[in-house]
Amino acid sequence: MTALDWEGCLNVRDLGGISTEDGRMIRSGTVVRSDNVRTLTDEGWHALAEHGVTRIVDLRFPEELAEDQPRDVAIEVVHVSVLGDSFDSDYIAELDEHLANAETVADHYAWSYVDFLERNRVRFGTAIAAVADADGTVVVHCMGGKDRTGLVSALLLRLAGVDLQTIGHDYSLSAANLAPRGEDWLAEASDDAERAKRRKLLDTPAEAMVNVIEEIERRYGDVASYLRAAGLNDAQLDRLRERLVAP
Repeated sequence: MTALDWEGCLNVRDLGGISTEDGRMIRSGTVVRSDNVRTLTDEGWHALAEHGVTRIVDLRFPEELAEDQPRDVAIEVVHVSVLGDSFDSDYIAELDEHLANAETVADHYAWSYVDFLERNRVRFGTAIAAVADADGTVVVHCMGGKDRTGLVSALLLRLAGVDLQTIGHDYSLSAANLAPRGEDWLAEASDDAERAKRRKLLDTPAEAMVNVIEEIERRYGDVASYLRAAGLNDAQLDRLRERLVAP
């Protein structure tokens, strides 16, 4: 993968250059994963356009979209709120309770991410279909480019034939990339307990995403079968593989 310098974002990388298990490679300029592109400066938007981006797949909640500063975007944007129509405070409380009781944050992510994928399977399918049906480079983003974007990226890479350890490594890069913003988030915590929770959530251990994909494959057989259950057809799956993997 290639880290990209888009001013205003911290966690941008092109998935191109990642090797598949059969010795091929993910094409550059097909999928870029990012934190919130609505924080890009004018120079950052210019860099995004220069990279050939023709579609942005925005995974955020409507409440998050409402916080964006007004800006005319000349690139097609597809909004798919992959974790539901809106924030669910009861579900957030359930996640917080699990995090507090989990032995490690990797255990928490392995549980919560699988739960995200199961509860919102059709939504994740819709987001990935938006990648399959695009022409040109697609940017997939949420807020930090870590959780929702991390799951979509992992599913795409696994469908393309990338091994689990490489997928885990790609996921793990977000912690260091987001560290400058994370320090500000920690400083804004209301008390020590909240600060400790946030510190855990800033980590992105590789084994978490490895465990998630392993569990999805245990339940469905493979990622392609999960995506079929999420609403994609075989033509879309074939198009994704064709777009993602160089011959």
